[in-house]
Amino acid sequence: MQYQKAEMRCNNMQILVVDDSAVDRQFLSSLLEEMGHHVEAHDSTDGVVDKLSTGNYACLFLDIVMPEQDGYKFLREIRTNQETAQQKVVFCSSKKTSVEVKYGLRRAGANDYITKPVSRERLAEVLRKL
Repeated sequence: MQYQKAEMRCNNMQILVVDDSAVDRQFLSSLLEEMGHHVEAHDSTDGVVDKLSTGNYACLFLDIVMPEQDGYKFLREIRTNQETAQQKVVFCSSKKTSVEVKYGLRRAGANDYITKPVSRERLAEVLRKL
């Protein structure tokens, strides 16, 4: 299958997942781990900038709607920090309209956007682009 080929080319990446929903966080982390990646998951953005600046993460999967700091604001923080400005960030959100997706990509500056529920095929497609 197409996505299996993509997985073979891009496994063993270090990936960070930030989502306040335990169910969504665990589901995405499990898919990524099944695909051969190393995943670190967090329920909030607390301390994540420090992790990004000292770690070597291929990608950050970031929820948009979170209680303390939304994903848009956090992405602005990442992009304005010299040490994290080039970090690959993929929004992973239940916001599905074309307006919301375009805003996340064009205005907010995400590298890609996945809508929930995440499919293995779409996830493999996004990782292949990295």
